[in-house]
Amino acid sequence: MLEYRVETSLADTRAASPLTRDAPFIFIAERLWLDFVNTDDLRRGVRYDALREFETFVQWLEAANVVDVERATGLRRRAVQQPSGAAAALVDARRVRASLRALAERGNTAEKARTDTLAEINRILGRSAGTRRLEPKGDGGFARSFVPVGDAFAGLMIPVVESAADALVIGELARIRRCADGRCPRVFFDGTKNGRRRWCDMATCGNRAKAARHRVRMRQADDGASNGDATEEPVD
Repeated sequence: MLEYRVETSLADTRAASPLTRDAPFIFIAERLWLDFVNTDDLRRGVRYDALREFETFVQWLEAANVVDVERATGLRRRAVQQPSGAAAALVDARRVRASLRALAERGNTAEKARTDTLAEINRILGRSAGTRRLEPKGDGGFARSFVPVGDAFAGLMIPVVESAADALVIGELARIRRCADGRCPRVFFDGTKNGRRRWCDMATCGNRAKAARHRVRMRQADDGASNGDATEEPVD
């Protein structure tokens, strides 16, 4: 019988970091469930899907601290032994992500999005056998943990859906935003005091918007100068 441990905390805040060419994943949403939604991303006009295969899915789980190195190694080994199980887990993860995207984008205003996601959260929570615990962390804090028992692929989505459940319980949906850049699909939690965060990341979308505004001002200034030259009367 297999036993492993995954951890989740009430507030899964993460420091925003700029996306670089070498960064396979981004964690700018400040909530685990929103970072998971952002695994379906658009980078330089090209779609990047971290759930395109089971290996990248495991890499994301490891990068997000949902599983540790030992657990990730065990998942890879079991995926080779049970490819159908790994494929099913990947399909399930995509299903969860689609539901959570709907919650992030429409949950604050659409009751159906909330109801559908609630059913999806309860589906995941209800089928995973195991034990929930509260354990001390190395930094002096505490974290909730879930110890699934049985299926090697069971419980992978537990921390993600519990993070979404926290958003519903606490009432955070009004602070969930989609990036103001219409080309960017990323969502995030707006933790600013005034609730006016617009960009997923100032180093990428924010800077692009700033540069675009600068170009518009420069064109307007050039147009104004040209019009002034065209209307200037000759001096006798």
